[in-house]
This record gives sequence, structure tokens and C-alpha cells, in this order.
Amino acid sequence: MKKKRNKKRENRTKKIVVVCCLFGIVLLVSTYAWFIGMKTVNVETFDVTIASTDSLSLSLNGKDWSDTVTINSDNYNDPDVVGADTTNSWTDLVPMSSVGRIDSNASRLTLYEKGSLTASPGGYRLMASEVENKGATEARGYVAFDLFIKNSSGNKYYPEYNPLNEEAIYLVPESEVTISSSGGAVNTGIENSVRVAFAQIGRVVATTPTEDGSEIRAIKCNSGGAVTSICDRVATIWEPNDTKHVNNAINWYTTSCLARKTTGTDVTSEDSFAGDCNLIKDGQAYTTYAVGGVINAEDNVDVYDGSDYNGYQSSISATPTDGKLYAFPYFTDTMKNLTGTERPEFMTLAPNSITKVRIYVYIEGQDIDNYDFASLGKKISVSFGFTKERFFGEDIDYDGDPELPDDVVRTRKVPYTNTGNVTTDDSRITFDDDANEFTIPNWFRAFNFTDNGQAKVATGTEQNGEVVWEFKNK
Repeated sequence: MKKKRNKKRENRTKKIVVVCCLFGIVLLVSTYAWFIGMKTVNVETFDVTIASTDSLSLSLNGKDWSDTVTINSDNYNDPDVVGADTTNSWTDLVPMSSVGRIDSNASRLTLYEKGSLTASPGGYRLMASEVENKGATEARGYVAFDLFIKNSSGNKYYPEYNPLNEEAIYLVPESEVTISSSGGAVNTGIENSVRVAFAQIGRVVATTPTEDGSEIRAIKCNSGGAVTSICDRVATIWEPNDTKHVNNAINWYTTSCLARKTTGTDVTSEDSFAGDCNLIKDGQAYTTYAVGGVINAEDNVDVYDGSDYNGYQSSISATPTDGKLYAFPYFTDTMKNLTGTERPEFMTLAPNSITKVRIYVYIEGQDIDNYDFASLGKKISVSFGFTKERFFGEDIDYDGDPELPDDVVRTRKVPYTNTGNVTTDDSRITFDDDANEFTIPNWFRAFNFTDNGQAKVATGTEQNGEVVWEFKNK
């Protein structure tokens, strides 16, 4: 029975719409996270590979459209790749916080950073200021880049902004954020506080001229004319690993957090705290009370405020526009792993449209897993993908007769003759020594591995409708 279920899992339908792979994304070197030091986090060179099928095509510059695009630290601001007027950002990281609001004047995600953090009797008093990213360029402290998605399904374009006119897109279950096997230290939990935000800025009809891409790249919230602004929409923010909490993060929280009294209006007073905070344990999801506005000293905010932690509610806002802290409704891995009719949409796209999506990768400072020693995690790998398919093979109890074609299976077998022990950077890629073959997710186009200690890279290219893999020494 187990074998049959595994066979169904391999054969279940998968039509990838967008895929993004970030190899060895973040290198943390002797840094601290939000709570105390908030030093920088260095970004190592990595590739972002995005692929599409069905009725979508992708572009980094609004001019050149294809099924696959790649962006990295070498080409993120290359005018030949992303256009001459790019505002993409590839910088060292510092912990940030966001509730997904898009600034309509700057067409950028609104983010907050630590202004000050001082130990309180039961945690840490937090002060936060808005990140100054409203000028000609993005601020430092996160990765940001534009992705243009052309959705060719349907012939009618709906110029008015109405999500009911749009198609649902789903996050594939393989999407994940992990510690890289090459240089990453396990059990620190830094991968559990990463966030990926998808801010939809605006869209135009898919037939808009794109000879040089300038019309598409110029899409802003307040462009007017033929541009449909969608900046009123809160950005979709993905929280990976929402139920994962390493022991070190739990111990840090247990040691530093005390329950805050309902009368504890003075966050600096010992009389405001007494007793233990609520327990945190691995395997359960907990709320992130993200920063929703400027926080000053007189606001008396503690980083552990909220019903999930120290129990104090006066700092928690009812809406994301009220300021202080807000229980942000992330799209989580728990939601990603739901099946059948319970599988929720990740975002929506209008038919016959070109949509400008600004993607942000950052570390959420208010995540309970963000603590000082998490910085020892070093390298983080991020990958994600989208599909229009709500159901996979096992959702409808597909019995595999006839077999699904290669282009819709979730993984494929790729032969490789090894000389010794094979290890990969990604847990989703396995190698069978007996069969001499890799099992690779269908939407992967590159990955790193070692063979008998030799570092190698595998690259897949489309040739006559098939993916041909090449293996080289690094």
C-alpha cells in the first residue's frame, strides 16, 4: 500500500507556472539578529531561476520573454538583462519587519527596522523606524527585484481592479527554505525567520508593445492611463517553516521572556512583569506580531508582546494600518501542504495581462525564531514554485493507468555514472547508487553536488522539448 502511494506521489500532475530557486542564498558571518546586535548579514552569490509553462511567460526587463529567467548577484543590475533603469537591490541583509503594505508613491514595500532595543525586565523594549526606501533606489538590508509575468490565458483584459476577475495561483509543496548542506550550520534555526514577499505593483494588457520594455518596466502604482494599479493589495508574504523551532531558539525565548501584566504600561518597570510566558514547542505554529508602524519609546512595546508569548495585548493593533505590532496573516508552509479542496490560493493574476511583481527576500526580526545565535546558520537555500493546478494525482486518487507524461510528473529520473559517494545541496534531490540516477524535481534546472569529494554542478537545458542534463566540475 505504501509503495502504491509513493508511486502516485511520483506521478501526480504538476504544471509549474513560476519556479524560483535560490542556491546558497544567505551567508551569515559573525552576525547577530534583530534582538541585540543587528549587524549585517552578507549575501553570497546565488542564482534565482524562474520557469513557467502553460499560458505564462516571464521577463526581467519587460522586453525579452521566455519560459525561464535567471537573476543573480552578477546580473541583477546588468542593463542587458534587467534594463537600464532598474531599481533592483542586492545588498547585505539586516532584520526587517513588514505587514505587506505597498507605498503607492514609491511603488515599494513598506518595511521597518530596529531603531533601538534595550533589555526590559521581561524581554526587550523595541523601538522601530520606517526604512527609507522611498527615493531613487531601494535601501540596504534586503534583496529586491522585479519580475514581469505575462498571462496569455483568455482574450479579454479587465482594466478595472477586481480580484474576482483573476486566476488563482498555488504554491507548490516542494517550495522550501533550508540550511544549505555546503557551509550551513544546522540547529541554529535562522532559516525559520526568512520571509519572501510578493508585491504586485500594476498590470497592463498583454498586447502592450514591449520593443524595448520601457513601458513595462515603468509600471508604477500611480502610472495612470493604461496601467491598472494594484498597490492597494497587501503583498503576499510567504513564511516557510512556520511550525519548526530549534531548541536553541526555544531556550533563548524561555530564558528571556516573562509574562507581562495587563497593568504593565511601563515596559521598563519590574512591576510590569511576573511569571512565565506561554510555552513554545517545536511542531506548532505561532503568530508573528510584525511591526506595522513607527514605534517610539513612549509606546512601551516589548518584542514578546502578544497573546502567544507574554500575553500583553495593548501593543497589538487590530489592523495593519494602526501601527505598533500586528498579527500578520502569512501564507505558511502549513497552508502550502494542504491538499485537495483545502489547498488555498497563493496569489491571483488577471487574464491577458502583464503584471509587475516586486519580490523581496528578508529576515523577519519579529519572528520568534530570530535570536542572536541563529546567525551561526551561515548559508540558506530558498526555492519556490507556482502552479495553476489545484489538484495533484493523489488528490483525485489517480491510479497511474495510463502513466502521466514526463512533462507533468513532479520528478524525473536522470542517469549519472558516479565515481564515489554522491551528496547534494538540496534534500529534494536524491541519488540512487544501485540505479546510477538522480531523482530531480521536474522544475529544477541547476543544482550543486559532490562526487567522491569533487564539487560538481548539474545544469539542465531545454532541447527539442526535452531537458538535457550536463554535469561538470566546479
